[in-house]
Amino acid sequence: MDKMENGRRSVDTGSIRTLSSSHIDDESSLGSDSEINGFASERQADKYGFIGGAQKYSEDTAQDIPPAVLRQREVKWLDMLCHWDKWMIKRFNKVRLRCQKGIPPALRGRAWLYLSGGKVKREQNQGKFQELDSQPGDPKWLDVIEKDLHRQFPFHEMFVSRGGHGQKDLFRVLKAYTLYRPEEGYCQAQAPIAAVLLMHMPAEDAFWGLVQICEKYLPGYYSPGLEAIQLDGEILFALLRRVSPLAFRHLEKHKIDPILYMTEWFMCAFSRTLPWASVLRVWDMFLCDGVKIIFRVGLVLLKCMLGTREKLKACQGQYETMELLRAIEPRYMQEGFLVQEILEVPVTARDVEREHHTQLKRWKKNRGELNFKPPPRMHGARIIMLAEPPRRQDLQQNPTIVLEVPQTTPQLQKGKEEKKSKKKKSMKKSQPTEEIPNPYPLLSDPQSSSTEPPAPPPGNSVTPEAAAQTETDSAGEQKTPPTDLPSAKESTLQRSTQSLSSTEQDTYL
Repeated sequence: MDKMENGRRSVDTGSIRTLSSSHIDDESSLGSDSEINGFASERQADKYGFIGGAQKYSEDTAQDIPPAVLRQREVKWLDMLCHWDKWMIKRFNKVRLRCQKGIPPALRGRAWLYLSGGKVKREQNQGKFQELDSQPGDPKWLDVIEKDLHRQFPFHEMFVSRGGHGQKDLFRVLKAYTLYRPEEGYCQAQAPIAAVLLMHMPAEDAFWGLVQICEKYLPGYYSPGLEAIQLDGEILFALLRRVSPLAFRHLEKHKIDPILYMTEWFMCAFSRTLPWASVLRVWDMFLCDGVKIIFRVGLVLLKCMLGTREKLKACQGQYETMELLRAIEPRYMQEGFLVQEILEVPVTARDVEREHHTQLKRWKKNRGELNFKPPPRMHGARIIMLAEPPRRQDLQQNPTIVLEVPQTTPQLQKGKEEKKSKKKKSMKKSQPTEEIPNPYPLLSDPQSSSTEPPAPPPGNSVTPEAAAQTETDSAGEQKTPPTDLPSAKESTLQRSTQSLSSTEQDTYL
């Protein structure tokens, strides 16, 4: 049985427990917001940061990749990010393939920013987010945003605490967007989109990612009237006829409008529907290939849940059908299965655009002109990049963490300079040279040196300074050896031959 503690429900599993708020200091620096909110002792956050809930990681819904494979993919992605414009123009199919395999978690935030065009947008609007962030904002939107903050991923350690850093950044991003697009204002479905981005990047980057999704990928979705989402619902329904005729006929028979089941799917980009591992894989492909991925996911779920006669026997009416679509079986949302099914759905960006024109004509015929005309939709990262060609400096990777080195005091700086000067002076002083005796002295004058520098004995090394000193000494003395005496070389050679002959004689005797 569940128990009520402090107005919240406590589950027996221990994944969700709250402590008395009187013992919690909101200003304490405990690490994550979950610790501030009382999850420090017994919390077990998964690798994505979820403490509990339906989206918490489980081996049944996710695929584990070996670390060696991840390291290889990280190297490839780092190379792509360093030469992004060349890869996008010349080898985009390879970029698409790597997005389908899954972006490495360590580089996912940076890759999403490059794919969406948010990186270029941020570089071309330096200081814009700080300017919007400093403004007070419209009170009518601020109140609505404040009420929605605690509803966004309440089981994630980043957003679990009221007033924590996650909710503060989410408020900043959403408020900035209402100032950036005052004609659109704020829509509740924008909050989970911004929250997903904030899990992977700083607030400024998340803001520009949200701008790109709202303007390029899903234009008109969050405008007043929600006409764009209704139009895409009709497109989804028309595409379903080709992908799964059985599901199409069932929905048509019971007059189930697409807006009833696909609104949250599309407006939140499945971030509140799928297990988290599947959400990340869907977003990797969505930001690369555009809204056709969202259509494919919707078609896969409808086909799996309503595509067989056995499934349809369990839902004989509208209510049963809606309940079935609200509780999708986990096996159909499993990461590996879902990604494979998405790639096999025969729906292209051209199909979406063709059906869009058809449904738009039908809309104008039945309902008249659209009240809000959104900008044209961009189908994927390559189209966005070609539409707004970036400058070379816009794609440069800037460090997100900058270490500030403390400045040295004048006394410490003076001491360092004195040490450097002493070291230079000691290096300039010449080392005293040792006088090396001649290993082959002459019999008449053992202390005199020959005009040629003597050969060093084996195992000893002579410094250039010592050699130069020897040359100057010999030049100053100007002494020549007697002509009747053999040189040191000859005497040594003769001695060696004599010893050799005597040895041979002794041997043969």
